[in-house]
Amino acid sequence: MVTEIISVGTELLLGQIVNTDAQFLSVQLSEMGIDVYNITTVGDNDSRLKEAVSLALTRADIIITSGGLGPTEDDLTKQTISDLLGLELVLDQKTKDELESFFLGRNSKMTKNNLRQAYFPKGCTILNNGKGTAPGCLIEVDGKTIIILPGPPNELQPMFLNSVKPILEKKSGNKIVSRVLRIFGFGESAVEDALMDLIDGQTNPSLATYASYGEVTLRLTAKVQKDEDENLLLDPLEKEVRNRIGKYIYGYGDTSLAKVCADLLKELDIKVAIAESLTGGLLTSSLVDISGISSQLLEGAVCYSDAAKIKRLNVSEGTIALYGAVSEETALEMAEGMLKSSRGDIALSTTGYAGPQVADEEVGLVYIGIADKCGSYAKELYLSSNDRDRVRKMTVLNALNILRLHLLERKKAIEIYK
Repeated sequence: MVTEIISVGTELLLGQIVNTDAQFLSVQLSEMGIDVYNITTVGDNDSRLKEAVSLALTRADIIITSGGLGPTEDDLTKQTISDLLGLELVLDQKTKDELESFFLGRNSKMTKNNLRQAYFPKGCTILNNGKGTAPGCLIEVDGKTIIILPGPPNELQPMFLNSVKPILEKKSGNKIVSRVLRIFGFGESAVEDALMDLIDGQTNPSLATYASYGEVTLRLTAKVQKDEDENLLLDPLEKEVRNRIGKYIYGYGDTSLAKVCADLLKELDIKVAIAESLTGGLLTSSLVDISGISSQLLEGAVCYSDAAKIKRLNVSEGTIALYGAVSEETALEMAEGMLKSSRGDIALSTTGYAGPQVADEEVGLVYIGIADKCGSYAKELYLSSNDRDRVRKMTVLNALNILRLHLLERKKAIEIYK
């Protein structure tokens, strides 16, 4: 069963409002196992809307429109679709009475154009609007279903959930379920290359990669009947994915590296402290964003200048003089100094060149240090970018991933010696 969504409104084309209706409808339909192959946006124009609906009728079983149900002349969705289908618009007395009561209850005069909202294509099913004055409607014609919904999200969403969804659930005996894996440290092209045979060879379940800021998400999707267990399809596929790239997978769904680190810190009851140079507090802030982290995060110190590194973290003047503030040696001493002064279990440090006031070849050179009671090490990264903000944010993500991997090793060691 294929659906096409047609969003109506010149304001959408001008970018004056964001098309959240299409996103909402797509999510709802996918959960019911109904495929959305096309989403079209058209302005308040009769001929272009007719063209869009005509095309949709050739390639979709269900057409859902949003917008164009208001009282003004440019609200033309019902009229246009009725003309296209050769259906007469007829007055619905119940809707007319409700409109009159609505305006009377607000001590306001109902203008003549408001009556447009009480006219509907002959033979349609009227969809009640509990949040506004524009009811929607559903038309069955030649084996196709056309659903006409209002544009405002606070009207469209309850109308869809209360009136449309039950109808569509009866039409579709399927459901589509997705499982999202979050990946860091392995680019989208590398992920795709490692999984290419799975991506090319499977239709149900299917795999799709998506690049986001600094990381990749991998969506595993299964289409099953309502009473089937989707895990029977998804579990074997995830197992194969993990066999190939498991070390880069850090979580599921809407989680984040910061959340995963926070959960591990709590689980292992480990206290962490952070010393930052180029990240300027962003790393500490990413953990502070996670509720409950106060029990595990001891402190964060921004030691931007050489003097602050020396005085606050006890970094050797000789180290900075010999190797520079941006060096493996300085990152190590920053982490070790923070570990000692905070009396924590683990300390992290960041130092690097975010640019632009350094040589081009140095921009993006970053060192991340980590220290605990067993020792310390630093990782050199080259985050090639001419974007200062991106270098800093990518440093934060890499530091969190280093912390995550370190905590997992600690966890493994604990489990071995239990």
